[in-house]
Amino acid sequence: MAIKYGRLRSLTARDIIRALGQDGFFFRWQEGSHQRYQHPDGRRVTVTFHKSSDTFPPKTLKSMIVQVSWTEQDLIRLGLMKK
Repeated sequence: MAIKYGRLRSLTARDIIRALGQDGFFFRWQEGSHQRYQHPDGRRVTVTFHKSSDTFPPKTLKSMIVQVSWTEQDLIRLGLMKK
């Protein structure tokens, strides 16, 4: 089932990093404003921001969601998407 990205609220870097931690991702390393996170199963994602209150443009947000292979149910479970 395709994710309805229009249902996503404005997500900050802080929101994404919190959700990654809840889902088992851990901080791997950082280069400049790019933080890399990895999951024990091998999934990886790069989160790019300057301040933790920065919000992501829709295309960037979609790219991160695809990288971590989250479904719509995952987004709801992690509190990133409204029901």
